[in-house]
This record gives sequence, structure tokens and C-alpha cells, in this order.
Amino acid sequence: MPRLIDLSHSVEHGMVTYKGLPAPIVCDFLSREDSKRIYAPGTEFHIGKIEMVANTGTYLDAPFHRYADGKDLSELPLESVADLDAIAVRAPTEAGRAIGPEAFGGRDLRGKAVLVHTGWSRHWRTERYFDGHPYLTGEAAALLRDEGAALVGIDSLNIDDISGGERPVHSTLLRADIPIVEHITNLDQVPEAGFRFHAVPVKVKKFGTFPVRAFALLL
Repeated sequence: MPRLIDLSHSVEHGMVTYKGLPAPIVCDFLSREDSKRIYAPGTEFHIGKIEMVANTGTYLDAPFHRYADGKDLSELPLESVADLDAIAVRAPTEAGRAIGPEAFGGRDLRGKAVLVHTGWSRHWRTERYFDGHPYLTGEAAALLRDEGAALVGIDSLNIDDISGGERPVHSTLLRADIPIVEHITNLDQVPEAGFRFHAVPVKVKKFGTFPVRAFALLL
């Protein structure tokens, strides 16, 4: 039977996804206790409220995140973020932080969601997560673009090296309409091939990033 594997982190009140960005505020708009004054006896509802930046938890970047003329979340075709044939590329951090084009050598990338498994998600919700994360090089991004990858994801803080101001991977992939998913988890539970990938964000106009419930469907 097919199996579903959750590849996303939970969003919780006060958690930090990326240093320098505010943590989400998760609270009640209408509590169950307060709802008793509105509804019939024995009938209660909860209406929640959340305030957060788009880059929270496991999230997808659309081209608009990088480019003013790029597709925003509402303009992404469903085919670009759902039911994608997928592969997992193992790139353990012991091999170094920079993941170059050689990591993808000999793989059929065309039309695939390419998920880079570094193991970095084991540091989630710790200080270690923010320091020295693995990333793709600009050359790797160019290869993924040229070989026709449909989406690229990573289980790390950022798909780019953030030691400087340049973001060659975001620039290359998003210019080519290739969505990016960052802060994936549980990639150790998926095979290298033989699964489908889904990471569908809310359909928001003039927004380039939003959290997703990313998951794999094993065939």
C-alpha cells in the first residue's frame, strides 16, 4: 500500500525558523469559553489567529520571492508543486557544506522534484541549526536548471550560502520558474526514487513565500 511521509516541521507559537525574523504568534481570536456567549448551550467553537512572516516552518519560495515580475503564489500551476515525480539526493554534511553539481551526476532530473537530504534537520529548534548549514553552489543550481528539475528542496536553513549577500541558487532557480522548498525534514524516511512529492502553499496574490505541508507519497 502507498505510504504518506510528512516532510514538514510543525509551526508553533514562539518558534524561530530563521534568525532575524520574528517568531509566529499563535493565539485565540475567539476562545471556546468566549464562544459560549454566542452559540446555543453545549455548542462551542474555536477560531484561531496567527501572525507570522511568510518564511516560517517548512516553506515554498515562488519566483516572486526574488523577482518583482515573477509568478506569485497564486500564479503557480498546481502541477509545479503537487504530485511531482521525486528523487532524494544524499549529501551528508560530512562531505562538506557546499553541495556542487557532482552530487547530481548521473541522475535523471528532468521533471523531477529534487530533494537534497543533508541530515541538517536533526538540528531543528537548536542553536546549531543556524550555524554552518549545508547549501547548494551556484554551479549546482545551474545544472539543476539546465537538466530540467521541476522543483528543488533541501532539509537545511537555506538553499544558498548566507555568508554574503549574494543568493545565486535562489536567483538561478526562481528565474527559471523552479520553486524552492526549504526546511524540509524526515528525508531519511524516503527512498532515493519511487515516490511523489507535494508542497502546496496557500494561493495568495502578491506573495512569494508561504509555509507548506510537504509530504511524500511512496509508490
